[in-house]
Amino acid sequence: MTNLTVKDLDVLTHILTGEEMACKKAKLYANTLTDAALAQEMERVAAEHGARFSALYAVLGGKK
Repeated sequence: MTNLTVKDLDVLTHILTGEEMACKKAKLYANTLTDAALAQEMERVAAEHGARFSALYAVLGGKK
């Protein structure tokens, strides 16, 4: 892993927070929607945000 500056860590933390919130909201919408197609799309969106979160978290050396 490359050495990250304080600014890099700050930016990564900000992006991680956004990805986590987007994932949680998409999951909430998927569970709330009555239209099956829209609910499935929200599940897909949640999975994409979750994958990005995991990839970014791995950059920090996390195991989540």
